[in-house]
This record gives sequence, structure tokens and C-alpha cells, in this order.
Amino acid sequence: MTLPQFSRSLTGLLVDASSIINRRTFSVSAVAAAIQKMTRVRVVDNSSLGNAPYHRPPRVIHVYTQNGIGKVGDKVLLAIKGQKKKALIVGHKMPGERMTPRFDSNNVVLIEENGNPTGTRVKIPLPTQLRKKEGDYSKVLAIATCFA
Repeated sequence: MTLPQFSRSLTGLLVDASSIINRRTFSVSAVAAAIQKMTRVRVVDNSSLGNAPYHRPPRVIHVYTQNGIGKVGDKVLLAIKGQKKKALIVGHKMPGERMTPRFDSNNVVLIEENGNPTGTRVKIPLPTQLRKKEGDYSKVLAIATCFA
């Protein structure tokens, strides 16, 4: 085998190897969900349970929707400081429909079993999309300081 033939075959091998590598670089995972089980969240009200320091962040252990994916206005069950508490999603990282805000963190407000918020103030702006949603969000909207 002469040197030009060897270099051509080596070049062909390198091109084949690079095309195989390039084919494997894209992700084949499913579409990212907004909030699902085991998602870390941030409590944005001034309740004592949500603001005291703890070594584990609150995590979602159940989403009360049919498909298990929570968006703004859905209720979730949290594991927070070794307790189970219900919460309302008031913002998430995943981009939603047009003209809806996208947040830097997955935000929730702790609520009691009857739907009353645990805290007395919400620290962040709530999306105005909550006003239009069906459901009893009036008590959570009443403790909000501003809207986004």
C-alpha cells in the first residue's frame, strides 16, 4: 500500500468516525416537563415551615393532575422538613404559552387542606394568568404584593 492510498483510507476512517460521533451528540430524551415528581421547588411565601433553614430542599412527591405534569395553578404535594404539605404552583422554569412569565426557579405557595395559604405574604410577583384560571385562587391572590 502506497502512502497516498494509506492517507486516503485514513481520511475516510476519520470522516466516518466523526460522523458517528456527531450523530450521538444530540439528546434523545423526552420533552422536559414543567414540574413533576422529585422536582426541587422554592417556597415563596413567608410561612415558618417554608423559610426555616433545612439541609434538604422541598421536593414534589405528587402532582394532582391526570398526566402528572404540573403547570401554573396546579396543586402538588411536597415533602418539606420530613412533613407532607400541599402547595400551589405559582411559577416554573419551563417556558409556557406566549405572554406568560418564565421564572428562574420553580415557585410554590404552601396551602392548607382547605385551600387557605399558610403564609400571609408572597415574596415574588405572581403571574396574572392565575386570575384567569378556574379554581379558588382568590385567597392566594389576596396575599400577593404584585403581579407579573
